[in-house]
This record gives sequence, structure tokens and C-alpha cells, in this order.
Amino acid sequence: MKRIDVESKLNESRNLLLANFEKLTPEQLRRPITPSEHDPRNHWNALDHFSHLALIETTFAAMIRRHVSGHEDPVGLLTSADGTPRSREEIFTIVHASNEEFQRAHHDEELTQIIALTGVARGESLKLLGELTDQQLDEILEGAPWADGTLGGVIGANADHAGMHWKWLKEAGLLHDPE
Repeated sequence: MKRIDVESKLNESRNLLLANFEKLTPEQLRRPITPSEHDPRNHWNALDHFSHLALIETTFAAMIRRHVSGHEDPVGLLTSADGTPRSREEIFTIVHASNEEFQRAHHDEELTQIIALTGVARGESLKLLGELTDQQLDEILEGAPWADGTLGGVIGANADHAGMHWKWLKEAGLLHDPE
């Protein structure tokens, strides 16, 4: 993915997400919407979905930084500490638990705090994008199932991830599309 395409995609996604969330009522922001994939008794609201984007964005940036530094397992999910491969179920258990921990930590934050949180994460992605060469953007992030697996594709996948969560909120029938 070309640098200009990644940066445009990230900026357009962020602007659309901010415009959409700004139009939601306090009740729409806080209403329980989707059950957690870790603990179905816990329901995520719109702000939980929004804050979750920061977790994934910073996680992707850390994976890419590990790749650039030569780490053997930059994604860090495919094998256990002793090097044995993890099953898909084991990977999802780890991911869902991490998502849940982050959601609970940020659940009571206000929209402005979530905007700041996700803004810092997006800033990290843009900083990383600026640090990588065009050749590095085309390198494959070993073990990455996102986008085309390239560093540029993984950074750009953050925009797709935001769109996916907005779509889920709309599909849940508890939000209107303000556009």
C-alpha cells in the first residue's frame, strides 16, 4: 500500500468517526449494545467500541516496531512462551481477554477522553508511518492476518477496523447513522 493511500485512509476514517460520534446522544453513547466476546454478561456500549480502537492501533504499532527491530515473532500471538504453536481458539481467548481488560479500564470515560485516547493512538500510527521507508511499508509482518499483511497494510487496517465497529453499532439497531 502506498504511503499516501495509507495516510489518506487513516485521516478520512478518523474524520468520519469523529463526525459520527459527535452526533450521538449521551444515551446512545452509553446504552449497552453488544455482548463481550470474553464475558457475554458484560455488554459494550458505543464508547467501548470507540475506545477499543486505541488498543488495537497501539498493538499494531508495537507489532510493527518489533518487526523493524528484528524480533522473531513480532505479532506475538501465534506461539506460546515455550515456542509451541497456539490454536486459533487459544489466540482468540487471549485477544478477547485483552479486549475485555481494556474495555473495563476505559468503560467510564467520557467521549472527550475517548477522543483523546484514540487520537494519541492514531498519532502513533501516523508517526510510525512517517518513520518507515517505502520499502519497509511493503515488508510482510510475519503472522499478520490483517489486510495484505504488509506493514503499510496493517497500519491502514486501523481505518477498516474503525469502519467495522461503526457498522456493528448500526447493525445492532441501537444507533442511527447520523449521515
